[in-house]
Amino acid sequence: MQRLRYSSQLLRTARRYTTAAPAATKPASANGATTAARPASYNNSTTSFPARAEAKLPSATYAVDAVSRENAEGEDWSTSFYGLSQAPFEKEIADILLKPIDPADVEMKPDGLIYLPEIKYRRILNQAFGPGGWGLAPRSDLDISAQRLVSREYALVCLGRMVGMARGEQEFFDPAGIPTAAEAAKSNALMRCCKDLGIASELWDPSFIRKFKSEYCTEVWTEHVVSKKKQKRWRRKDATFEYPYKEV
Repeated sequence: MQRLRYSSQLLRTARRYTTAAPAATKPASANGATTAARPASYNNSTTSFPARAEAKLPSATYAVDAVSRENAEGEDWSTSFYGLSQAPFEKEIADILLKPIDPADVEMKPDGLIYLPEIKYRRILNQAFGPGGWGLAPRSDLDISAQRLVSREYALVCLGRMVGMARGEQEFFDPAGIPTAAEAAKSNALMRCCKDLGIASELWDPSFIRKFKSEYCTEVWTEHVVSKKKQKRWRRKDATFEYPYKEV
């Protein structure tokens, strides 16, 4: 009996949701026919939604200009070389990319290596192509080696054209740090790709490196405040060492 009552309840519920409400009608048209009127929410809406069966995921492409949009849509950037060396960018864009770097933006590592912070590359690309006008597309899976090194190959796509390709890499010391290392490898690939656009190309010029280190940097003796170990370390002349090192 309990099962019968439960089945009757389901039947009543199904009937309540499947019984159609009386359809509203529009006034008769000129030929005397009447048509079903849409609810007011449809009449006031300007957005149409595709049927679920027709919905598609957005294409993994980046913002492109009007000229290359039609050709670039649908490109698989994991294998495509579309637009590579197709044509030079406009002078306005080239001037931004090739602008000499500001010495104040250049940082130095303790071992004497000078570099431009990764965020500076992103700002230059945003200034040249606009936010959304460029992007990094993975071209390989994330490789995790037994030597605790992660690497991945990326393509730099600007205005719908591939302009460079490089493999980024980063060391990690604990498996929990793999996601952070993967993001650092992406940043490393970005900086390498930007060489093809001429961004901060001075940092790979030996003569510029020697001149910069002579004018803006110095190598001094430091001491680890805990272990008392002394070693030579590089710094910018306008910078100081942070704990646990002090200059001696």
